[in-house]
Formats: sequence, structure tokens, C-alpha cells
Amino acid sequence: MPSENEPPTGPPEAGPPDGGRSDDGLDLARTLARATARSTPGRKKAVRRIDRSARTGRVSGAHPDDRDPQTLDTALTRMVDDHGWQVDLKIAAMFARWADLVGPEIGAHSKAESFADGRLVVRTDSTQWATELRLLAPTVVRRLNEDLGHGTVVVIEVLGPHGPSWKHGQRTVRGGRGPRDTYG
Repeated sequence: MPSENEPPTGPPEAGPPDGGRSDDGLDLARTLARATARSTPGRKKAVRRIDRSARTGRVSGAHPDDRDPQTLDTALTRMVDDHGWQVDLKIAAMFARWADLVGPEIGAHSKAESFADGRLVVRTDSTQWATELRLLAPTVVRRLNEDLGHGTVVVIEVLGPHGPSWKHGQRTVRGGRGPRDTYG
């Protein structure tokens, strides 16, 4: 500690010359600010930024990525690919576009009924159209496979029109002869 005769070597102290408190409260404010700064927990954590892109491997920017809103077309295409529905959708489209695929004349007199395991069942209006479609079956199979994919349709089963039903109402007679049974 310097003696009273020696000149001060350091900066003058920031307190009042009488060693007491100043009336303006500036030193009280400084003391409170220092105490608050030392006692704030986690202050360094709040200042430090967490780099999330380093953890996830993704960076955000102006370019589109998986987190952006997707168009309906993109979302449906992804869902169809994920579930393997490509062939099923092509078959459903074949049923809807039957007349376009086989031609307007055949399409007007026939209808695709079912498809399972490469077997397409087609129902016609008359037996004449059933015979015609049976003769054209190889050509129709080739045309359908060009649209649906090779080997999708293996065989076409052509059925004629449904026969008439003689069953009217809830009760029937076994061994009945249909409309001829009323005369005798």
C-alpha cells in the first residue's frame, strides 16, 4: 500500500473521495449489474447457436427438399410407388378405357368384367360378338399388353350373354320346366 507522501501510481479509485457512497446511486447500479451478470445461469448456452444441420445432415435453403410442401401429383406418385399399385392402376384404367383399347365397335358390344392372375374375363352382348372376340383374342391380348406391360394379360376368356332366369319371386319348384310348366 502506498504511503501518504508517495504519488498514486494507478488510476484513481471510482468511489467518492470521502470513501462513502455517492448520492447519485451509480455505484449501486454497477454493483447490481455485476452481481446479476455473474449469477445468470446458462448465459453462454443462450448465446451459442446450435448447429442442427450438422446433426441431421440436412441444410435448409432456397432449394426444394422433402420437408417442403409437395404437390398432389408428387405425393400420389410417391404413394403409388411405395405400395406397388402401378399394375393395379393400369388394370383399373383398362376397365375404364375398354372401348378405346379394343376399338369402338367391339367396345360397344363387350365389357371387361374381371381380371385375375393374367386372365381377363370379357362379357359380350350376343353369341356372334363372343365368337368374333374369340377370333380376335390374340390381337386384343397384344394390344392390351402394349398398353399395360408385357405379360400382364395372358389369356382372354370370352363369355356370351347371360341366359334368361325363370326364377321369379322367393319360391320356386325344383325340377320345374320354366315357362312350359304352367300348362300341365
